[in-house]
Amino acid sequence: MKHWLRSFDPSVLAMAIMRMLSAFIELCAALLMLAFNDVKKALAINAGLAVVGPTVMIVTMTIGLLSLADELSFSRLGLVALGVALILFAIYK
Repeated sequence: MKHWLRSFDPSVLAMAIMRMLSAFIELCAALLMLAFNDVKKALAINAGLAVVGPTVMIVTMTIGLLSLADELSFSRLGLVALGVALILFAIYK
């Protein structure tokens, strides 16, 4: 098992673990909504999830960009940062 984990790039492994954590949080939230069976509580849980999604996206993008920083030129890195900023702008506007 240890040999299998060593075959992954550490950045890719960290990004995948973040996404798995996000999926686990989403699944737990869905189960809590079903357990409470109340619209007000379901909306409160859903509001909490509105923070999780963008946070996980920012963290995974940061991990990926930091691992690629030595391979990308500053102009390309700037374009990626601009793309992420536009995504966040679109989410919150």
